[in-house]
Amino acid sequence: MEILGGMGAIMSALFAGDAWMLGDALRSNEPAAWALGLVVTLVGGWLVAMLYRHVSVVERYLEPTVMVVSYLTIGAIIFAGVIQRFALTGQPPWSTTIPPFLFLIMTWVGCSYNVRLRTHLAFAEFRTAMPRGGQFACLLLDAVLWLGFAWIVIVTAGRETVAAAANFRIMLGTDDIMQWWFLISVPLAWVLLSGRVIENVIEDYERYRSEGPMIEQAVIGGDT
Repeated sequence: MEILGGMGAIMSALFAGDAWMLGDALRSNEPAAWALGLVVTLVGGWLVAMLYRHVSVVERYLEPTVMVVSYLTIGAIIFAGVIQRFALTGQPPWSTTIPPFLFLIMTWVGCSYNVRLRTHLAFAEFRTAMPRGGQFACLLLDAVLWLGFAWIVIVTAGRETVAAAANFRIMLGTDDIMQWWFLISVPLAWVLLSGRVIENVIEDYERYRSEGPMIEQAVIGGDT
């Protein structure tokens, strides 16, 4: 009951829209914060997996679009900054602080995409030599590990995001761009990753029951 009460306090602070109150609720209800993080990881991942399963356009293009836009934006900022620095009066100060945060977005969204492609924790050569049950067990172990990682990151990154919002951290070199606008991309990306993990588990179970191939060769940059 104490954990449920703590989760209620955290949710109340969240819906109140007060970052300082939310940060205090997270610090005061440590077990509840982890319990709520687990719920977000599993339920959020399930909802994302169902979205991917029923809306193929989102499943196919969401993560690649975010990655490409982030990458091109980083390149444009750096290119313009170099021109401004050496040919004009000087580059804007934010041109060296915003690209790393855009890279953060690109990295973790890309991680989610490559979990779907199974280019992480693959070990395909080793696993194809195992019996079918062993292959399925390894795939389930992958899922447990990824969901465990996601749980940890969602809770810890969420706390850092709330702390940045509560302390009004402004992006260096800017006047009104808040750091938490970028930091919140980390827990959100890991919710997307959880969805990819659950999507893979559903697919693996269907393959196991239908006697289809369990392990396929993963290709970085391949198609989902």
